[in-house]
Amino acid sequence: MLHIISTLTFYFTMPIIIVAFTIISIFIVFKWYSSTSNPKKNRPPSPLKLPIIGNLHQLGSNPHRSLQTITKKHGPLVLIQLGNVPALVASSAETACEILKTHDLIFASRPKLSITNTLTYGSKSIAFSPYGEYWRQVRSLAVLQLLSNKRVQSFRQVREQETQVMIDTIAKSCGSVIDLSELISSFTNNVICRVALGRTCGEPEFIDLLIRFTYLAGCFSIGDYIPWLSWVDRLSGLVARTKQAAQEFDEFLEGVLEEHISKKKMVDGDQNGSDKRQDLVDILLDLQTEKTTNFILHRDVIKAAIMDVFAAGTDTTSTAIEWAISELIRHPRVMKTLQREVREIANGKPMITEDDLEKMTYLQAVLKEAMRLHAPLPLLISRESTKDVKVMGYDISAGTQVFVNAWAIGRDPSRWVEPEKFHPERFLNNPIDYKGLNFEFIPFGVGRRGCPAIQFATPVYELAIANLVYKYDFALPEEVNGEELDMTEITGLTLRRKSPLLVVATPHFG
Repeated sequence: MLHIISTLTFYFTMPIIIVAFTIISIFIVFKWYSSTSNPKKNRPPSPLKLPIIGNLHQLGSNPHRSLQTITKKHGPLVLIQLGNVPALVASSAETACEILKTHDLIFASRPKLSITNTLTYGSKSIAFSPYGEYWRQVRSLAVLQLLSNKRVQSFRQVREQETQVMIDTIAKSCGSVIDLSELISSFTNNVICRVALGRTCGEPEFIDLLIRFTYLAGCFSIGDYIPWLSWVDRLSGLVARTKQAAQEFDEFLEGVLEEHISKKKMVDGDQNGSDKRQDLVDILLDLQTEKTTNFILHRDVIKAAIMDVFAAGTDTTSTAIEWAISELIRHPRVMKTLQREVREIANGKPMITEDDLEKMTYLQAVLKEAMRLHAPLPLLISRESTKDVKVMGYDISAGTQVFVNAWAIGRDPSRWVEPEKFHPERFLNNPIDYKGLNFEFIPFGVGRRGCPAIQFATPVYELAIANLVYKYDFALPEEVNGEELDMTEITGLTLRRKSPLLVVATPHFG
C-alpha cells in the first residue's frame, strides 16, 4: 500500500516539478535578456551570448587574442556580457582615445574585484583602488615622493650594480645552458627590493610568494561576474589560496616595517645619522610622521604602496626584457645591428652606464618594437564607467567594465605596416612613443590611470638589454636555429613566455 501511494505521489508531483522548473528557467532567461538588451539604447555591436554566462566561454586562456578575434568580426568597439556584467572592449587607437582621453574621467575608476581586493588591503593600492579622493592622494604621493626625477636618479647606482651582478652570473656559466628567464627575473626582483626595502630578497620563500601573488592577481573569479556561483571559487580553492597569499605577504611587509622603524629610531638617535640611503619604506615612514597634509598614511596604506611596487615593477619589467631578448635571438640581423650600436658607443668600456643610453637610438627602437608586439599588460588593467556616456556614438551604461586591448592595438594593420613582423626600424626617426600621446602604442596605458612609473622602468629595461647584448652573443642550445624559438604565451597579470628562455651565452671579446 505504501509503495502504491509513493508511486502515485511521484507521478502526480513530477509534472508539477517540471512545470515549476520550466517557469523558473524561462523567468531567469527572460530577466537575463531584458537586463542586457534595451531596444531604446544604441548599443555597440555584440557577439551572440549564452544565457547566464553571456560571453564568458569565449574568453579562453588568452583573452587578448580571443577579444581580438571578436573585434575583427564585429568592429573595434564591442559590447560583451560577462555573466551579470556588461563589458566594453576597445581594440583600435580611435576607440582607445575616446575612452582614455575624451572620456578619461568617466572611465577612470576600477571595478572592485574580489581577488585584488583581498590582496591589496581592500583595494588600497594605486593600481586597483577606485577613482576618488583616496586614489588622488596616494597617486600624488607616489608621483611626487617616490617616482620623481630626482628620486629615480638617486637609485641609479642600484640599477647599475644589479646589472653587473647579472652579467657576472652569466660569466660563471662557462658556456653551459643558462635559464635567462630566471636570471632576468632575479635581476628585476633585486632592483625592486633594494629600491623599496633597502636590501635584496633572494630567499626562495619570498620568490615563491611573489610568483603566487602575481599569478593570483591575474586570476579570474567567477563570483565577480555570476555572484550566485561564487561557491565555485571556494570549492576550487581560489579563495583560500588568495587569503593565504595575502596573509603571507602581510606578514612579510609587517616585518619590513618593524625593521625600518627600529632602524629609524637608531638613526634618529645618532647625531651622525644620514638619510642618503633612504629606500621607499623610509620615505613613506617619514611622510607618516611629518603629517604635512590632511591625508593620513595608515599602516595598510604604506603596505599597499609597497605591494604596488612589487606587483607592478617586478613581473612587468622582467617580462618586457625577456620578450625583447627573445625577439633579438629570433632575428640575428636586428641583434647584430643593436650590438654594433652599443659596442661602438661603449667603445671598450667594462660596462654600459645610464649616461650612454640616451645615445642608443636603435636600442630604444628595439625596446619599443618588442613592447608593441608583446605588451606586458595586454588588456591593461580593466576600468569601469561611473556614468552613462556616449562612446563613438554608442550608449554605454554606468557600471560597464572596460578592456582596452593594447596588444591588439599594437598589431592593428590599419596603423602598422606588416604588424606581425619584428621590425625596430619602424621607430627610427618616428615620434611615436609610449608616454601617452600616441594611442596606437599604449603598453603603459594613458591618462589618469596610466602607469606612473614609466621613467623608473625605462632605464631598467634599457640598461639590462644594452649590457646583455654588449657583453655576450646568445644562441639556443643544441645549435637550434633562433627562428625556431618557442614564443608561446601564458596570460596572468602579465603576458609571459610559457617556457623559460634557455640560452648559451658566449662572451664577446673585441
